[in-house]
Amino acid sequence: MDFNTEHNRRGTQSVKWDLTQELFGVNDALPMWVADMDFRAPEAVIDALQERLEHGVFGYTSAGAKTKEAVVSWLNSRHGWETEPSFITFSPGIVTAIATAVQAFTEPGDKVVVQPPVYTPFFDMVTKNGRSVLHNPLIEQDGRYEIDFADLEKSLSEPDVKLFILCSPHNPSGRSWTKQELTKLGELCLAHGVTVISDEIHSDLMLYGRKHTPFASNSREFAELSITCIAPSKTFNLAGLQASAIIIPDRAKRAAFTQVMQRQGLSSLNAFAVSAIEAAYSKGEPWLDRLIPYIEHNMEEVSRFLQQELPEVRMMKPDASYLAWLDCRALELSDQELKRRLLHKGKLILESGPKYGPGGEGFVRMNVGCSLSVVKDGLSRLKTAFS
Repeated sequence: MDFNTEHNRRGTQSVKWDLTQELFGVNDALPMWVADMDFRAPEAVIDALQERLEHGVFGYTSAGAKTKEAVVSWLNSRHGWETEPSFITFSPGIVTAIATAVQAFTEPGDKVVVQPPVYTPFFDMVTKNGRSVLHNPLIEQDGRYEIDFADLEKSLSEPDVKLFILCSPHNPSGRSWTKQELTKLGELCLAHGVTVISDEIHSDLMLYGRKHTPFASNSREFAELSITCIAPSKTFNLAGLQASAIIIPDRAKRAAFTQVMQRQGLSSLNAFAVSAIEAAYSKGEPWLDRLIPYIEHNMEEVSRFLQQELPEVRMMKPDASYLAWLDCRALELSDQELKRRLLHKGKLILESGPKYGPGGEGFVRMNVGCSLSVVKDGLSRLKTAFS
């Protein structure tokens, strides 16, 4: 649990650390863009993987009752959501699950509502499957995003809208939606017969004592309307193992989702993913409880630095996650110029705001899921870029 230790990830085929030359044309920039952490996974998970490795037989593996019980227990203890093992299926990743849901619950030409600025694959998994994206842009108010419910109701009422993708907590801003907001949203979707995909991958990383409310936990009707996507990948830094759990309480929806997965040749998790998800959800909580204060401290370091050294750049204070959404609009630079200065002057790689759709212009996303020393290095480079 020593989060100050820096682990050399170069040479591990890391997207963040080993592909900077290939993706950005440089090899001397600090990568703080990809949403994975630089921390070593919990020892309980490593031990479980080691035990599975030493067994030495890696035949066909099924994520069965034990794996489902680990998910059910985690959701109950961490978020107060009592669900059933029979509601759970598994996917290699949440992006895969979103693509599967788009195919299962819409037809080519249908529309899917998303709330930009938001996680880029939401757009991609809709358009690449021959459906159309309908924007319900978030409203920026007092340094936080709010839902435009009037526009949302208008969008949901369109006859060819079949699906709504919710990011909860929100990526890239870290905004956590309240029970009241989720209830209002759910009632609108119920009224218009629109299925909800709720991507809750950042839900375990709540900051400053805030609590996450799973969308489906609000009512039986909301549960039957929804496909909830969770994973240990962000929580315990296990993205490379490709394991996610998909909770679908409605039997018909679960069958439709499973049918599309089978049509794609997807069946279950790999052997190491099964061991990891069971260990993470049954034994990883002490590690997580130590991690969260560390992330909070990193966020406070970003906030303090910007106020004192670079006041033109503001951070939306997140409710969750290790992603800092930085507002650079006061610099009055184009997004191309922001990227150029960061990359070539500051030697820093951040995610460009326009990737997240309308409303992302003038923003960048910084990953602070790393040692404090790396955070400080990144902030120094940020200042150099814009000095």
